[in-house]
Amino acid sequence: MSWLKKLLALKITKWAIGLTIFLVICSWFCNHWVITSTRSQLYNTVENVPFRKVGLLLGTNKSWHGAENPYFKYRIDAAVALYKAGKIKHIIVSGDNHLSYYDEAKDMKDSLLKQGIPDSCITLDYAGFRTLDSMVRCLEIFGQDSVTVISQAFHNERAIFIANYYKMHAVGYNAQDPPATFSVQTRIREYFAKSKAVLDLYVLHTSPHFLGQKEKI
Repeated sequence: MSWLKKLLALKITKWAIGLTIFLVICSWFCNHWVITSTRSQLYNTVENVPFRKVGLLLGTNKSWHGAENPYFKYRIDAAVALYKAGKIKHIIVSGDNHLSYYDEAKDMKDSLLKQGIPDSCITLDYAGFRTLDSMVRCLEIFGQDSVTVISQAFHNERAIFIANYYKMHAVGYNAQDPPATFSVQTRIREYFAKSKAVLDLYVLHTSPHFLGQKEKI
C-alpha cells in the first residue's frame, strides 16, 4: 500500500505545481492586459491632461502607522493641481466610510477645502468601498461617463480598465508615487487586485455593494 500512497502524493504534487503555474500565468496575463490596454489614457503632467468637467478622486487613508500617508497627500495635490489648471471643474471624492471613525471621503474633502477648493465644487461618494464601486457609481449614481480619475499610476491603470469595460470616456492623472521602499506591500497587493478586477468584470460580473438614488452634479 505504501507505493499507492507515494503515487497519490506524487499526483497531488503534480496537480499542485500545475495549478500554481496556471495561476501565475493567469495573473501575469491579467496584469499585462490591464496595464497595456490603459497606457494611452494615463497622464503624468497637468498640461497634457485633456479637459473633463469632473475629476474622480479615489480615496485612501489619511494616515499610515500614525504618520501622514503620502498616497493621500499626493492624490490631494494632484486633484488641486488639476482644478487650479482648469482641467476639471468639479471633484467627486469617492471613499470608504464603513466604520464610524474612518471616513476617507470626508478626510479628503477637508484637505481639499484647506487648499482652496470651493465646497460647491466637491461631491462626496461615501460608498466607494472598492475601485469598482467608485467607477460604477460615478457612472450610474452621479451620471458621469467622462471623467479624469485621480490616483497613483498603478491604481489608475485598474480604474481606467474598469471604466473601459463600462464604456466610459475616462482618463487618469497619475499622482506622485511614494518612495519605492514605502510602497512594496501596496504594489504586491495591487498585482493581485488587477487579476481580481479581470475576474470581477469578465467572470463573476460583480456589482457594487450599493447604488441607490441618482445625484445630479
